[in-house]
Amino acid sequence: MSQVRVHNFSISLDGFGTGEGQSLEEPFGHAGQRLHEWFFGTRTFRRMHGEGGGGGVGVDDALAGTWATDIGAEIMGRNKFGPQRGPWTDEDWQGWWGDNPPFHTPVFVLTHHPRPSLTMKGGTTFHFVDASPADALAMAREAANGLDVRIGGGPSVVRDFLAADLIDHLHVSIVPIVLGRGVRLWDGLEGLEQRFTTECVTTPSGVTHLTFTRRGPHSSPRP
Repeated sequence: MSQVRVHNFSISLDGFGTGEGQSLEEPFGHAGQRLHEWFFGTRTFRRMHGEGGGGGVGVDDALAGTWATDIGAEIMGRNKFGPQRGPWTDEDWQGWWGDNPPFHTPVFVLTHHPRPSLTMKGGTTFHFVDASPADALAMAREAANGLDVRIGGGPSVVRDFLAADLIDHLHVSIVPIVLGRGVRLWDGLEGLEQRFTTECVTTPSGVTHLTFTRRGPHSSPRP
């Protein structure tokens, strides 16, 4: 069966995956860009955004570069797609990434307020679904045609999929900053490490990359 993967998911030393006060101008709230500065300097990031050559090619880039390999669909939360809450008041909003998002696959956006699908340039189509993690994964797997499914975030979505025991590979980048507030990743996941084999590497950027790989065959989703 295809795998369910999380890549390049940055958290602070105190476990926050995003800051407080998300807005159009600040997608990560008061965290600004601090959680992702390590990623912005990589060649992978430059290629994702059509910036051609350049960028770092060290360990940060080697880990970041596995982001798109064999991915056939993505699942993300509504707050990753945009800053709106509640019923959609502006269906002209097409996400943070412009008219050619970097995903190039079907993307399932979890929301309690579905809206028509949105087809973008480069092969990305956003589908807005009100579904449980297990049901959303079933839709994404069908769309992925045998390839893997990426869970793109934010922290609440990654946490929900971990709690449901649906993730096979988790790459977390611990950034040496303290945010103090926002949305935490690890809450309610006591004993998570028992399900995974864990490896870590610290890079010159000061970031510690943790990789969790599921031990043994995939178990059934938890009730």
